[in-house]
Amino acid sequence: MTRVLVTGGAGFIGSHFARSLNDVYVTVLDKLTYAGDLTNLQGVRHEFVHGDICDAGLLARVVPGHDLVVNFAAESHVDRSIAGAAEFMRTNALGTQTLLQACLEAGVPKVVQVSTDEVYGSIDIGSWDESAPVRPRSPYAASKAGGDLIARAYAVTYGMDVSITRCGNNYGPRQYPEKIIPLFVTRLLRGEKVPLYGDGGNVRDWIHVSDHCAGIRLVAEKGAPGEVYHIAGTAELTNRELTGRLLEACGRDWDLVEQVPDRKGHDRRYSLDDSKLRALGYRAEIPFEQGLKDTVRWYAQNRDWWDR
Repeated sequence: MTRVLVTGGAGFIGSHFARSLNDVYVTVLDKLTYAGDLTNLQGVRHEFVHGDICDAGLLARVVPGHDLVVNFAAESHVDRSIAGAAEFMRTNALGTQTLLQACLEAGVPKVVQVSTDEVYGSIDIGSWDESAPVRPRSPYAASKAGGDLIARAYAVTYGMDVSITRCGNNYGPRQYPEKIIPLFVTRLLRGEKVPLYGDGGNVRDWIHVSDHCAGIRLVAEKGAPGEVYHIAGTAELTNRELTGRLLEACGRDWDLVEQVPDRKGHDRRYSLDDSKLRALGYRAEIPFEQGLKDTVRWYAQNRDWWDR
């Protein structure tokens, strides 16, 4: 039986990925910081290990014997990185290197490093392909770019089979309420105001977490060593447009929207070209309208999960 190690597997995307695995032996390694939640793994057949990817001794015990390692472990909230960058660099860059070294020493056949479109910075028109230079503009993005470069270095220097995925903005059930969709939905369900940065014109490309996980599984199966693969979204919206859809879905009006000063260094637009992954057979399956409706319904029906 295939053995898969999912680091950061108690978080939003990692837990969905663990749920998507069938007929495999799953190990989840997670530090259980504020965004990690064991309830995200209810119903998932797995072995849980509480730990940090920066702990080389722990990794030396956990990593051997796995056929695939997928690294979701990361500090991921831009605002938190602006307030304090050190933990982001520790986990996202040094942690990635520590994990890769453990995989190298254990002879793991395949590793997937899960990353973000934010490493590219901002793009006014068009879309980035995988050859675009990384030009991060936030401490979070810089720390993820560092991890990606380390992953590529291990592929080139040591001949490791390491592939990198970069994705747009994810949404779906069980996302910690600090990102815009769960933050706005949970506040609107309470009848509270929501903060809209600047003029609301920042553009993001949205993808359902299930489609993201499908793309990662495909890269794990067919991705080439050292290569980057984009997993693009299905809906490109300004934050103001997204806010309007969330208000409608929650039955609220614009009087609950509060304009707030823009984020420092706020990237204006992200957009990925995922032709390379589509050539391997990838297709997103969840239309944004349906996915958003289902997501809002999940938060409305699972208040105990987020209200605590």
